[in-house]
Formats: sequence, structure tokens, C-alpha cells
Amino acid sequence: MLRTYMMLITALCCPPALFAAAPDVDYSKQIAPLLTKYCGGCHNDDDSEGDFSLETYAALQRGTAEGPVLLAGDAANSKIIRLITGRTAPLMPPEDEPRPSDDEVALLRQWIDSGAKGPQGEEPDRLAARTPKLKPAAGPRPITAMAALPDGRMVAVGRFAQVALYDAADDAFSQQKPIRIIDDLPGKVTSLHFAADGRTLATCGYDKSIRLWDAETGELIHELAGHNGAVYDVAFHPSGDFLVSASADDTCKVWRVRDGMRMDTLAQPLAEVYACQFTPDGKAIVCVGADKNVRVWRFISHDKPRVNPMVVARFAHESPIVRMAFLADGRRLITAAEDRTVKLWDTANYLELKLWDDQPDVAASLAAVGDRIVLGRLDGSIDTLIANVDPVSDGDGGDLAPVAPRLPAAGEAKQFAEVEPNNTPAAAMPVELPATITGVIQGEPGGAADRDMFRFAAKQGEQWVIEVNAARSKSKLDSHIEVLDSEGNPIERVILQAVRESYFTFRGKDASTSDDFRVFNWEEMRLDEYLYANGEVTRLYLYPRGPDSGFQVYPGQGNRWGFFDTTPLAHALGEPCYIVEPREPGEAIIANGLPVFPIYFENDDDARRELGSDSRLIFTAPRDGEYLVNIRDVRGYQGAEFTYTLTIRPRRPDFQLSIHGANPTVSAGSGKEFTLKVNRADQFDGAIRVEVDGAPPGFFIPSPIVIEKGQIEARGVIHAAADAPQPTAENAKQTKLLATTTIAGETVEREVGSLGEIKLAAPPKLTSEILPVEGGAVPLDTSPDGPLEFEIAPGETIQLKVVLHRNGHGGIVDFGKEGAGRNLPYGAYVDNLGLNGLLLLDGQMERRFFITADAVTEPQSRWFHLNTGVDGGQASRPVLLHVQAKESGND
Repeated sequence: MLRTYMMLITALCCPPALFAAAPDVDYSKQIAPLLTKYCGGCHNDDDSEGDFSLETYAALQRGTAEGPVLLAGDAANSKIIRLITGRTAPLMPPEDEPRPSDDEVALLRQWIDSGAKGPQGEEPDRLAARTPKLKPAAGPRPITAMAALPDGRMVAVGRFAQVALYDAADDAFSQQKPIRIIDDLPGKVTSLHFAADGRTLATCGYDKSIRLWDAETGELIHELAGHNGAVYDVAFHPSGDFLVSASADDTCKVWRVRDGMRMDTLAQPLAEVYACQFTPDGKAIVCVGADKNVRVWRFISHDKPRVNPMVVARFAHESPIVRMAFLADGRRLITAAEDRTVKLWDTANYLELKLWDDQPDVAASLAAVGDRIVLGRLDGSIDTLIANVDPVSDGDGGDLAPVAPRLPAAGEAKQFAEVEPNNTPAAAMPVELPATITGVIQGEPGGAADRDMFRFAAKQGEQWVIEVNAARSKSKLDSHIEVLDSEGNPIERVILQAVRESYFTFRGKDASTSDDFRVFNWEEMRLDEYLYANGEVTRLYLYPRGPDSGFQVYPGQGNRWGFFDTTPLAHALGEPCYIVEPREPGEAIIANGLPVFPIYFENDDDARRELGSDSRLIFTAPRDGEYLVNIRDVRGYQGAEFTYTLTIRPRRPDFQLSIHGANPTVSAGSGKEFTLKVNRADQFDGAIRVEVDGAPPGFFIPSPIVIEKGQIEARGVIHAAADAPQPTAENAKQTKLLATTTIAGETVEREVGSLGEIKLAAPPKLTSEILPVEGGAVPLDTSPDGPLEFEIAPGETIQLKVVLHRNGHGGIVDFGKEGAGRNLPYGAYVDNLGLNGLLLLDGQMERRFFITADAVTEPQSRWFHLNTGVDGGQASRPVLLHVQAKESGND
């Protein structure tokens, strides 16, 4: 069964190139008869319905006025397959006509994937397939492209081999005579775009070329070439200095207009790219296409060719997306797909705002005129939609749990002993909160599995911790708890909408591991995104570090956490998983073709892995009323030894800090690392700032040391100067650590001890320091005696170097792999390490290394250092890294 499942996954997900080695299918003997049988009655040279004939191999290659019907080597995205399988409307052959069998469709797929060769192995003429030479049909030519000037005074309408320019002073412009026509273009005009000044118009088509026209005279100005497939879309940067183009070769390209230089190739899309644009502020590039995703890159290649980093990849429609357009304010985006749907998006976070799913035909072209959305459809019609939905907030899509407006008084927990029968909502035993309840899951011999229910009252926003003590007290009960409404129905805690589909690769996962999560298409996933698999929700912590690794998930070490009180589970190789985004219960969700998962108030094993197999959850009352707690054995077992203590108490967020590496012996001229770890009570999530005072003379302890929001540790260094004196009995134990945080809106300060007794040792066999490198990050202008300071922006990579001073150690020096950069901000990491990490070989004295700050990295100033195990452990002198604030908009 598993093998069959994996074969199916492989068949659906492996790229077409993997099937190129399959035996060739004979066109004349196998494919031509099949097409004649099911399609030839309507699509032949004498009766070419839809201006499409497949009577000959040459006619099949020409396709239709709308584009090619087959893409050699790519059956999944070939229109003929999408029509036959119903992925693109209308279904072909029609429902009342004979249909090809699954085996015949598979044969057609195999023929296309193996190269779509014609009679006697003839290779397809790719240019002919993308530049149809068809006589226009009688009546209005289908509209294939539209563009409007930002001020709305002119609209360009593209049809087969022609562009018409209209004065768009009012909505009836389509009934007027064009002010100018550009004729004799090479086939279908796939896209039009005006430069901001209105003087230049760009067009593109199946001949792989991009043309720039003078909009006033209609004269050709310039031609750009370089794509390996049809060019489906082109768009100017707001400055007019750059172009971006989208192609059938699965790429976008960025061009400099003045000389045609290619500034970058954006190659991450998984299939043909149909539409692309710069954001109105010019800071990002957005594209859509046959892989049904909206993708966003930060635009940085202004002065020279550079790699523009991708920052968003979001599953958007159930079928290929053919067009997109920004509204005038840049805060909203319109997309149109082959399934005749149109969607409105908020560009602050690319969340869906509205769906129009009743279009009479595919909106193959879009233009935005103010807040109006002008649609040009394949049936020749033009229509206008009004985008009257306000953009959503700039929030992150949901938190672990809402903050309660108030908490119930602490009080003394009332003691209760379970009284049977209490296994139905009607018979639920009433308790007053806070409460401690003792009971047993026993039931009647031979009867149904027992469960115990307790009824309590709560007010909206109150947060209660519901916790079981059973396995920890040697009970046989493997508990499961849930909170139900007063009638016994589950209560939705959060709705998770899938935005990206994937599956586990290489190997399955057990229920504990937080490392090496290998999933399909991981390159399009981002840190801090939620990953859903079979009821478990975890969160991505650190990217894979190379071809032989996977994601780390929270908390980045030890047993992994479940989020929304879901329980970590084992997952099989090939098991589906999804990137999901939280939505509020009852929130209107616009369908995107992927699943939606409700998460209820329930828990099997404690999600933070602190209680073993005992259960714990945090319940936030959605409204005033009565609720039920239901407890049972997750396996359905019962008996006199299945005892438990159930506690229901107010949520009291708190923390405890512990110091690891106290009583350090520090080598002169070097440093010793210590670690601050936090135990977060009741899922307290806030940042904790720790000030360190009282270092002995000649010693340097950089502070503050900050444990960031949601993280469980931070590291510090105590560094001794080369001429530091030995600490005295009076000053060796004088350090003090003071922690400050905010809980429930109030500032909390707490002394957390000291670093113990500090001692000085002789100079070590090796020291290291972090220094700037030529061509890398430039240090800030600071005091000559002060620490080095550098800046980095989210989404940026900087280059530094580590320099060794070998005082007797001649061997390998290892600074680690994913943990090479000690105490870097969350989301920042030492990049491009390879399999061996940050390693210097015998005799090497320095090495360059890179630090990348992911988009999730928060603005802050943070001390970081390098640490090696040589000579008992030696840390470099810390440097100060300043993370700049994120730029607003689409950056």
C-alpha cells in the first residue's frame, strides 16, 4: 500500500524531465488515431471549431489564437491535457460525447512528456507551436492584452497581430474609434504595458521577443531578445528604467531598458509564467502563472546584475493564473485564472480579500483605472468591476491565543471528587473554577469506553489552563482532554487555511525530532510559517543547511513543539503536509483549492513536551456561558488503575531563567561562553532582556543579552583582556543579572543570580576574532577602543571573516554548522557553509563567512560571537550587529 502510494506521489510530483527516458510513443500509430477518434469530428481542416485543427501534426503544433495546446516535455501544463482532464474549462470532449479512457489519456501524457515527436520521430517546431499563423475569424477579434496609463487617459487593447490605442476619458471608450492602430505584429499580442511617462509602449508575443514602441507615432524603438520560449507578459518599472518579462521558459527576466542588459533571471517558478509586474513603489516584482502561485521578489538589481531574493510564494487559484494587475494605490492586486475566477488581494501580506467566481469567460487581460478593474475577456467583451473592499490589517495572521481582557482572581482551587454517572453532556458534573478534580476512567465491565465530563462557567476572554496529572503519578491513563460547548459540541479554536501543499521526503518523522524536516518544494517556504500534517501543527525554525539536511522546527532543539495545543505525531514518508495560515473561527475564507483545517480546543500529549504523555491545553472562552471538559483514555482503555487529577486554573504567564556556564575560567586575551535558558510558564511568549553588571577589572561582559520573543535561550561571553589581572576574592563574585520583561501589560523585573566565581587562566593555544573583509560589510564609525559594529537589513547577506591567532594549536578549528554564529538574532544565520560548517583546516589562519538575515529578523542591536571547542572552549570577542527596520510596502 505504501509503495503504491509513493509511486502515485512520484508520478504526480516528479518533473517531466524524469520521464524523458520512457519509450517513445509512435505518433502515427498511437496518437493520431486517438485524436481523430475523440477530437477530429469538430477540429479538422474543414471544420476547425475554435479555429483549431488537429488533422495533421503541423496543425496540432500551430495551436489556437489563444496559444499552444501542447508543450513538448510538459504534459501537465499542456492545454490539451488540461481540457481533457477538466482542469481548464470547457471540458473536452463535451460531456455528451465519447471520452478517452484513463489509459488513453496516460498514453497522450507519455507522448507529450517524451517530446511530442511527430511522424518518423520528427521533432516539434517549437517556434511554430508558439507563433500560430491563423486567419482571424469573422467578428470581433478576441482581446488578448490590455494596458492603461496611470492617469487613465489612454488604454491600449491587444488583439491578434494588432494593437489599438483608445482615448479612455469615460467608460464607453470601447465604442469609440481607436486613435491609433499598430498592425502586422507577429501573431498574438500576449501583453502590453506603458512606461510611466506614457511615451513608450512595450509588447511581446510567441516569437520570444519584446518590442518597445513610440506610443505617439507607433514607430518601433527597440527590440529585446533572450527568452527561450514565448514571452507572455512584460512590465515597466515605475521609473521606466527597467522591464520585467514572463515566459514559457518558466522564468521571469529583468532588463535594463537603455542598453538591453539582463539584470537577473528569476527562475523559481515551477511552470510557465503568464504575468509579471513591478509593484507600484518599484520595490518588488510579482509574477503568476501555470503553477497557480503568486510569487514576490524584492527588487535590488538596480545598478548591476544581482540575484533578487524571493520573499513570497503563495498558492492562489485552483487553475493556472493568466493575468494580474495592481490597483492605483498599490495596496491591492487583481488576479484572473483559467477557471474564470478573479481575486482581489491585499499586498501588505498577500491575503485574499474578495472572489468573483461568475465570469462568463476567461479574463485574459486586466487593466486598473483608479479603483476600477477593467476586464478584457476571450469572448471579446469588456467589463468593469469595482474593488470596494478595504485592505486587511498588516498583522501576522494570528497568534498562539488572544490576550484575555481580564483574568479571573487567583483564589484557592476548590477540591472535587468525580461522581458518576458523568459521561454525557446532560450528566456532566458541575464544578466551580478554579478547581482540582480527582477521578478514574473506569466504566462498566463490557460497556463502552468511559469518559468523564465536568461543567463550568466562564466569561468571554478568560483564559484557563486545563491540565492532567496521570502518567506522571504512575497511572495507566493516557489522557485526552477537550473543551466542548454546553451541548457537547467541539469548539473551533482556529481555522487553518492551506496555502502551499507538500509531502515528507527522504524519510518519515517520529513524534519528537525537531530537526531534518525534509519536505517537497521547501525552497518556497519561509521561517515562522506553520506546517500542518495529520492534525499536528509545528512551525519552521531554520532553513535546511545543504542538500543533506531539512528544516529545523520549533523550538530549534530537543523535542519539537506543537502549536495551538496540537500534539506532535509520527509522520510517514510521502505523507501530505501543508503550509497553513491561521484564520479566526467564523471568518469568511476565500477558497484557493487547498484544504481548510479546523483546530478545536483539545490535546492528547502536552504540546510543549513538559508533561510527558499527560495532557494540557489553554482554553480561551469565546463568549460568556457554560462549557464542558471531557477527559478520556486516548486508546479507549479503562479500569480501576486509570486514575487522574484534573486541574483547571487561570492562565498565569511567567518565566524562570537558568544560567549554564557559571563559575567560568577565562583565558587571558580570549572569551568564555555562557548560556541563559528560559522556562516559559503557561506559554508566556515575550522577550526577556538581561543586564549583566559587576565584571571584574579587565573583563568585558557585553549586555544586554536578549532572549527574543518565542525563543528559549540566548548566549553571552565574558571576555578577558590580554593584560587582565587575576580577580580578587572581593570582585570575583560580584556579577549580577537582572531580567526585565512585560507580562499582561506590566513591566516585570527579576534578579536571576550571578555568573558565580570568575577566574583567569593563562593565554590559550588559540584565539579568534571577527573582522571586516575587503568588499564585505563596512564597520560603523565607532570609538577605536570600542567593539566592532555592523549593519544588516532583513533579506540581506553581509560578508565578514574570522581570523585565528595560533599559539600552539596547529590542527583543525571548528566553529560549528547551523550554530556557527552564536547569539545571532532569530532569523539571521551563518550562510553558505557547506557540509562541514565553518571550519578552518590545519595551517589556515582566516576564512570568509556570510551572515544572512531572513525577512522575519526583527530590528534590534545584538551581540554575537564565534565559539570553538579548542583548548577547553574559546569564544571570540563579541561584535555588535544592528538589524535595520523593515522597509514598508512590498519590500
